[in-house]
Amino acid sequence: MNTQRLVAALAGATILSLGLAACSSSAGGSGGSGAGSKALTVEDYYQGNATGYDAIYAECAKQVGVTVKASHVAGAGLVSKVLQQASSKTLPDVLMLDNPDVQQIAATGALSPLSAYGLDGKGSVPAVVAAGSSKGTLYGLAPVVNSIALYYNVDQLKAAGITPPKTWDELRAAAKKLTDKSKGRYGFAMSNINTYEGTWQFLPFFWTAGGDEKNIDTPEAAKALQLVNDLQNDGSMSKSSITWAQSDVNNQFIAGKAAMMINGPWQLPALNAAKGLHFASVPIPTPDSSTSIVSPLGGETYTVPNTGDKAKMALAGKFVGCLNSAAMQPKVAAASGNVPSNEVVAAAWAKTHPQVASVIDTVKTARARTAELGEKWPTAATAIYTAVQLALTGKATPADALQQAQAQNK
Repeated sequence: MNTQRLVAALAGATILSLGLAACSSSAGGSGGSGAGSKALTVEDYYQGNATGYDAIYAECAKQVGVTVKASHVAGAGLVSKVLQQASSKTLPDVLMLDNPDVQQIAATGALSPLSAYGLDGKGSVPAVVAAGSSKGTLYGLAPVVNSIALYYNVDQLKAAGITPPKTWDELRAAAKKLTDKSKGRYGFAMSNINTYEGTWQFLPFFWTAGGDEKNIDTPEAAKALQLVNDLQNDGSMSKSSITWAQSDVNNQFIAGKAAMMINGPWQLPALNAAKGLHFASVPIPTPDSSTSIVSPLGGETYTVPNTGDKAKMALAGKFVGCLNSAAMQPKVAAASGNVPSNEVVAAAWAKTHPQVASVIDTVKTARARTAELGEKWPTAATAIYTAVQLALTGKATPADALQQAQAQNK
């Protein structure tokens, strides 16, 4: 899920001004061409991995024949900053956006169709094109993507004689058997916090069951929420999950206080650094063995803003093409911990990087969060996490919680 932005936002990051070169007309706004047209500005929210991305940008800059100046801003403030830049005509030449934000920015007219630069997303997992499009026009492409999976403690499952669950019934049974209160251990953990992060973690259950964000008050959605509610009420999941971010869930897992958890590949550095922890992951369990998981697609897209400088926009298009090329995707994946968005490249990556094989499996059938509602997605996302909170705090049954929350989903 938009992981770098999410981590920044949840850490309470403030909007930082980094003296962006893009804030002047000579640095990628509506400035003229000439010598300056060989210098591109790139804006992203990769403050936590600036060195890794700077190296990638430098490689593509060399291939395109330009110089690049990157500005890494705070994730929580990127969209508001971009809206200000669009209004003042000071947009960068290349703009990274979390995929759920593409439609909002495209609606302002700030982005240029990628078809103008010969880019169509061919070979990418379907959700990548859907996430980067608005009203049928492709504006952004993601070189790497992510989603979430079921991580499990190999030693704890082995000791209990349990194989990784594939269905909801198996998940409930495994979680209950793995729960050991004498050791302070729950069988299962996930984030049910009252933010978009909570919605992100619930979506695999909601969507796979047949839930629809246009109307969350359905029997299918109630079954998904009932599952999560049951996991809590039978003692298999901590009641504290309503306050846990995904990083908190990961900490519980590392500490041995959760035998299984829902999380994403961005946690791998911390998981691999934990001494004595043997873990693996599988796709999130589904209602039955014949159903494929439908999880949300995470990942950042690169776009070409409408700066008015056609020469620079053409070079920016080539730069975005380079970032999304089959040759560069593995390098971006290595720097980010995410997985290549091209299906062929991802299949090869899975063979050499087994720790993300489950995520590569999952993104094949992943959905873009804005695919159905577009710019209205945040309203539905709020209604979904509100329903989860109502149910898990005991204020309403799952069915009633969804009905109450749907009243907000207008």
